[in-house]
Amino acid sequence: MTRSRLFSAALAVVLALPAAAFGALSGSAHDFTAKGWSHSALCGSCHTPHHPEAKVPNAPAWNHKVSTATYTLYSSPTLKAKLTQPAHYGSKLCLSCHDGTVALDSFGGNTGTTFMDSTNRIGTDLRGTHPIGLVYDTALSNADPKLYNPGTKSTALGGTINNDLLFGTGNLECASCHDVHNTQNNASLLRISKNGSAICLTCHNK
Repeated sequence: MTRSRLFSAALAVVLALPAAAFGALSGSAHDFTAKGWSHSALCGSCHTPHHPEAKVPNAPAWNHKVSTATYTLYSSPTLKAKLTQPAHYGSKLCLSCHDGTVALDSFGGNTGTTFMDSTNRIGTDLRGTHPIGLVYDTALSNADPKLYNPGTKSTALGGTINNDLLFGTGNLECASCHDVHNTQNNASLLRISKNGSAICLTCHNK
C-alpha cells in the first residue's frame, strides 16, 4: 500500500467516529476537503491517528506543523492578569495557521505553500487581539470587578465560565471563545453567539 493510500486508510478510522464529534465542521471555515490536501479527509489537515507531528501539551493527535514564532503580547495599563507566550491548550495550534508563519497545508510531514489570507491572519503581534495565555480565576475577578467570577457565573452552554470556557487551571485561550469544530454553529466559529455581545458579556460585567 502506498504512503498516500495508507494515510487515507488511517484517517478513515478517525472519520468513523460519531458525527457529533465533528459538530458542524463540514462546510465551515475549517473544512478544507475541497482543497484536496488531505485526500478529502475532513480531519486530516489537523489530526492524524498515528505519529503526531507536534508534541504540544494537550494537542489531540496533532498533524500540523507548529509555529516557532515569538509573539508580542497584549498589554494594557488596566490588565490585572499576567500573560505568557502561547504554548498550550490549543492557542499555539491555532496560531500555527493564523499567525501566517506556517502554511495551511504544512501537515503530515509535508511543507505547504498556501498561507492564511490577510482577512484571517492575526500575525505575531497580538496587541490588537483579545488577551490569551492568562489565568482567569476568582482572584482575577476579585482584582477586576468588571470581570465575573468564573467559578459561579453561568454561560449559555449550561455550566460556569470555568467549566465551559477555560482550560487546565483556569487558562483563557483562543478556544475559550472559538470552537474549531463549530459545534455551536455560530458565526466566526464562536462558542457563544456574538448577537447582543452575548459572548463578551459572558465574562465581562459591563
